[in-house]
Amino acid sequence: MSDQAITTAEVAKVALLARLSLTDDELERFTTQLASILGHAADLALAEVDGLATTAHPLALENVLRADEPRPSLSVEAVLAMAPEVSDGRFQVPPVMGDAP
Repeated sequence: MSDQAITTAEVAKVALLARLSLTDDELERFTTQLASILGHAADLALAEVDGLATTAHPLALENVLRADEPRPSLSVEAVLAMAPEVSDGRFQVPPVMGDAP
């Protein structure tokens, strides 16, 4: 086997399975790029991770929002009294989709 992690024939086969039409130049370029990517993946596989806790994010995440607690609010009548136009107990706004009801 060659010192490359992936061969041009393997890239051609994957391209065929993916229904991709590659030129010879693209085939060579993608083979080189994929070999580089696979080399980096191999380097990561050598990393010593025994005893490290698994994480989904590199930083500790905290909820920065306040607790959602019920509290007194304005009444419906008070809010509608401040609206420019009201119809049937709701805000009256201009139509956004023409004359549709």
